[in-house]
Amino acid sequence: MLEDCKNALERWGGVHSLIDRWLDQRRALLVSFIELKEACDAELEAVSKARIDTFSELLMDYISAGHFEIYPQLAEEAKAFNDESALHIAAQLLERLEMSTAMVLEFDEDFVSPVRCQQNLARLPAWIDRLAKGLTERFALEEQLIARLHAAHSPQQIKSPA
Repeated sequence: MLEDCKNALERWGGVHSLIDRWLDQRRALLVSFIELKEACDAELEAVSKARIDTFSELLMDYISAGHFEIYPQLAEEAKAFNDESALHIAAQLLERLEMSTAMVLEFDEDFVSPVRCQQNLARLPAWIDRLAKGLTERFALEEQLIARLHAAHSPQQIKSPA
């Protein structure tokens, strides 16, 4: 996943500052995810609520930025170019992203308080596996969204009349 993040940054980096910041958030999220996974693998009982909270906060910030900043901005760009097919594809991708969002919210709820964290700590490795799959799919869908709604309208892609 981290390598995919680097590839995405290379592919989309510099294209738009909002996307750049979001991809930086994605990278920080993945670093935190890997640290949490390694801590779980090393000694599950020693995983602190603070470590889980750090990851969960990064995860919620990333998801929120997508829903409330990135996706609307990309849709506005497609509207500005009267790209109805891109908007249709975006609607389909956003539906699929909602499943991932629901999973993230469920994870956050499971570890929201010290009591819930303690009650659900044994489930954390299963959550890590589930999140790895869900985030991998989410990142792929987001790549498609960026490609269709943003990169298609970049100056290099728009051909001027000859």
